[in-house]
Amino acid sequence: MFILESYPVAVLFCFITMLCWGSWANTQKLTAGHWRFELFYWDYVLGILLFTLLLASTLGSVGEAGRPFLQDFRQASSSSLTSAFVGGIIFNAANILLSAAIAIAGMSVAFPVGIGLALVIGVIVNYLAAPVGNPVMLFTGVGCIALAILFNAYAFRKQAASNQQASGKGLVLSIVSGSMMGLFYKYVANSMVLDFSNPEPLKITPYTALFIFSLGIFASNLAFNSLLMRFPISGTRVRVTTYFKGSFRNHFVGVIGGAIWSLGMSFSILASEKAGPAISYGLGQGATVVAALWGIYIWNEFKGASVAVQRILNVMLVLYVVGLMVIILSR
Repeated sequence: MFILESYPVAVLFCFITMLCWGSWANTQKLTAGHWRFELFYWDYVLGILLFTLLLASTLGSVGEAGRPFLQDFRQASSSSLTSAFVGGIIFNAANILLSAAIAIAGMSVAFPVGIGLALVIGVIVNYLAAPVGNPVMLFTGVGCIALAILFNAYAFRKQAASNQQASGKGLVLSIVSGSMMGLFYKYVANSMVLDFSNPEPLKITPYTALFIFSLGIFASNLAFNSLLMRFPISGTRVRVTTYFKGSFRNHFVGVIGGAIWSLGMSFSILASEKAGPAISYGLGQGATVVAALWGIYIWNEFKGASVAVQRILNVMLVLYVVGLMVIILSR
């Protein structure tokens, strides 16, 4: 199977993860207004599952290093498979709430607050499980990002003062999503081998872990998204039949959105051996900066904001960038 050989290449993969995780929500924005996020999310999850299966069948099944996908799956212990599957369930619960927050509050709020909080929790949890990197620098970077979250939330509350109910709901969804999002990665990491080139028995390689993880997302979505359609967070109830009336464009955009996110997740997992889970996850969550830039400057989610709000947003972005650079240097 294909594996990474150096830390600099691992950091490059983490940056690609950051771009993918920060950009997939543009596909949701492209369908907003005429296609409910609950309907978009079915195709998004399908895109994740199909991409991980494709990756396992190609990069995960060629080369001399590691174990091929099918062989790896057959020898895996039930505890390893269960851990990756549970990670998919936790991620999906968090991500579907993130999609709801994007629909209500926009990318420039849902990501910095939700994913920023996930970054803080995820780095701490993953560092405790695998302490790689200088802890002082690592947690200094996390502190900068935590401060950036507070600035972003404050800017959004000032901007949305005319609609406190919607702004409050968007922030609550982002916080709940981020609290869960920071926990899923540990379960996926715990299912995997430590040495990708010479995998120990019973544990699984990254490609198998990604596929089982996506199965957890797909299976749990049957329950989570069905509940959201029946008891929506905002708007009216969505009928299942509406999904089958969607255009090819809407379905295709959703699948592409899932594939983009899945590419980022795959690169993050592949980079985790050389960079360490905490750094790999933390850098990937720099997606918050990417998403905030999309939301602020492309989708104009803070259009008409006062000078004071714009200054707060600039400080938020600077803090995020500084925090990410310190996390990189911690290794």
